[in-house]
Amino acid sequence: MTKLQIRMRQVDQVKEFVDLLSKYPYEMDLVSGRYTIDAKSLLGIYSLDLSNPLTLVIYSDSCEELLAQLHALLPDCIV
Repeated sequence: MTKLQIRMRQVDQVKEFVDLLSKYPYEMDLVSGRYTIDAKSLLGIYSLDLSNPLTLVIYSDSCEELLAQLHALLPDCIV
């Protein structure tokens, strides 16, 4: 399992984020406080408070390619 703190500051980043995650077979969740949602759910993400950092939980230990693409997509938003 891999955990990563992220922040999405713009609405268009949310769609790009979901599009990227949807390409991978791993199960992934976003955690905000006591709420946990499927990270591949566009509507689920919009239900969260995006002004605070979110924890992305990837249920895989070998996800280096995904992590590299996330850093490219959200370079200044990885906490």
